[in-house]
Amino acid sequence: MFVKICGLREPATLAAAVQAGADAVGFVFAPGSPRTVDADTVRQLITAVPHSIETVGVFRGQPLDEVLLTATAAGVSTVQLHGGEPVAELDRVKSAGFGTIRALSLDEYLQQLERDPSGLRRHRLLLDAPVPGAGEPFDTSALHAQPPHGGWLLAGGLTPGNVRELLDALGGVGSAASPAGVDVSSGVESSRGQKDAALIEAFVAAARAL
Repeated sequence: MFVKICGLREPATLAAAVQAGADAVGFVFAPGSPRTVDADTVRQLITAVPHSIETVGVFRGQPLDEVLLTATAAGVSTVQLHGGEPVAELDRVKSAGFGTIRALSLDEYLQQLERDPSGLRRHRLLLDAPVPGAGEPFDTSALHAQPPHGGWLLAGGLTPGNVRELLDALGGVGSAASPAGVDVSSGVESSRGQKDAALIEAFVAAARAL
C-alpha cells in the first residue's frame, strides 16, 4: 500500500514520515490552509528526503504559470492539482517534467467519468472529500460499480483508527475498487495544521496491516 503524508511543514515531522516508511511526502502551496508553506522552506526541507521518496507540491485553483514556477523553485518531483483544473493543465504540468496527481471529489470524479473518461486515465487520480483537509470521510460505495482505473489514491478523513476499515469496505487490497495508496493530512495531526510523529507512524503501520 502506497502511503502519502501530506501537509508537512517542519523537519521533525518530515523526518518522522521518512522514518515510518512513507512513499511520498506532500507540501501545501495553496493559500488559506493552516499547512501552507513557501517554496524556499520546501527546498530546504526536501534536502533531507531520500530520492526514493516522492515529493509532492499541492496546489488549488492557482494560475498554472504560478504553479510551475513554485514547483520548480521548491524542487518537488510531482504536482498535485486540487481545484478542479481541466485535464489540459495537468497535461502541461506533465510536459514540464513533473509527475502529476489529479485530485477530485467523488462527485467530480463521477461527472468526469461521464464527460471524459480518457482524461481520467492520463494522470494519477486522488479521490478526496468534498472539502479537502477537513478531516471528513466520504461514502465510497459508488466506487464498487465504477472504480477508478490505475494506481489511484484514497484521501478524505483517513486516520490511524479508520484507514484499515475504509480500505476493507472497498473490498480490501487487490479488489477492483481498492486504491493503490492512501493520502493523509489532518488525520495525523495533534491540532489543526500540527503534525504528530506518533500518529504518522501509527497511520503508516495501519495502512499496511494485513
